[in-house]
Amino acid sequence: MRQMLSPRRLGTAILALILGTGAALAHASEQGLVLLLPTDVYIASGAAAVALTVMLMAVLPEGMLGVVFAPLRLIALPRSAAPLVTSTLSALGVLALVASGFAGPRDPVENPLVLAIWTVFWICVVVFQGLLFDIWRWINPWRGPLALIRRVTGLRSPLHLPARLGYGPAIVTFLGFAGFLMADPAPVDPARLGLVTGAYWLLTLIAGLIFGPRWMIRGEGLSVLMRCYRQMSLLARRGGRLALGLFGWQLLKTRAPRGGLAIFMLVILACGSFDGVNETFWWLGVLGINPLEFPGRSAVVWQNVVGLLTANVLLVAIFAGTIKAGLLLNRSDMALGAAMRIFAPTLLPIALGYHIAHYYTALLVDGQYVLELLRDWTGALSHGLVHGLSHDHAEGLQHLHVTTGFFNATDTMRAIWLTQAGAVVLGHVIAVMLAHALALRVFGSNRRALLSQAPLAIFMVGYTFFGLWLLASPRGV
Repeated sequence: MRQMLSPRRLGTAILALILGTGAALAHASEQGLVLLLPTDVYIASGAAAVALTVMLMAVLPEGMLGVVFAPLRLIALPRSAAPLVTSTLSALGVLALVASGFAGPRDPVENPLVLAIWTVFWICVVVFQGLLFDIWRWINPWRGPLALIRRVTGLRSPLHLPARLGYGPAIVTFLGFAGFLMADPAPVDPARLGLVTGAYWLLTLIAGLIFGPRWMIRGEGLSVLMRCYRQMSLLARRGGRLALGLFGWQLLKTRAPRGGLAIFMLVILACGSFDGVNETFWWLGVLGINPLEFPGRSAVVWQNVVGLLTANVLLVAIFAGTIKAGLLLNRSDMALGAAMRIFAPTLLPIALGYHIAHYYTALLVDGQYVLELLRDWTGALSHGLVHGLSHDHAEGLQHLHVTTGFFNATDTMRAIWLTQAGAVVLGHVIAVMLAHALALRVFGSNRRALLSQAPLAIFMVGYTFFGLWLLASPRGV
């Protein structure tokens, strides 16, 4: 089935496959996916679930959300220098992967760098970071090397990152990453990806040495992304102990982000949304391209860059408009900027839910190639390098075959789409609950909170429709 994968498919978007005709699916093109399930019913149901959550907030006792999001304190967590060690090992791993980009297989589904960046990191690590625990603290490939270089050389950062720049550098670097993902003609070419990955790692290391820790806090986009998603995870360290709470509980325990960081959170959602839009038949139609005769990514580079930037500007403007409308309804004299800072984090569950939904099908297929690569490695280890793999496990991996057959059956496609839709809807439901909890904290009474949240609630219900429409739309890039 490898010949059916377009070069776009390794974790950069929802997989486009050649699909057999049947009750659920039909051919769109050699690189297209057309979903013929009754998605209009599912979309309406998902939006209704979010709308019902909004109505539930109107009758819920004012102190109930505090109880729902209250974390449980678990075991004590002593401080450790282990993350510096694992970070250094991670950096060595990145350099080894970069080398494999140049010296390894040319086939993207066989090259470790491509699978590591677009499947393991961009899908698995990001989702793990947002759902479970701050894994980035342990695998950040710059934290350990920076600490080691400073300790060995005694180097002090010669420059300070100007405070007036705020989170501007992080926004720029993250948009650069998103642009490479969505607009570059060949983001899964091993040598091209190796060059970009190696250059980005080295330039970030140099910037970290020049500007000090502030660069990793306000300048490096991926680290800022991970810090944002860390606030969504179930588990976190609080007061020296491991704490467990509902998704997003940490957002209620932290201060409102600075203005630049709030904008960065909006950028996360805008980039994720356009990552779905730019693959749809609708977007190709806007560009005047027949999706059945798609000429290739090189034909839409500047169009996708413009679309990406436009999506960010539009989302910031729409979000600002909804917040301003809420302040007017509530007759509040709070400044618009302050209100945007307070409520911007409530969009993180939506962004994470859509990230999971958008890349779920890619993970189902590309994850098999990761397992296939692990099979090759563990097969070598089991032949004398290391004897830690059980015979049964090794035998099971030896019989692994990559398949896309589950895309050809109605039942499995329905289960896949409902899982994606569930991630989107759950993200919006949590966002509504968080927004109401923050509004109660800011405005005091339930009535004032509801008035302030009415426009934002309408925005979130509408975004539910939009997110589910993206999942159901035919795509052909």
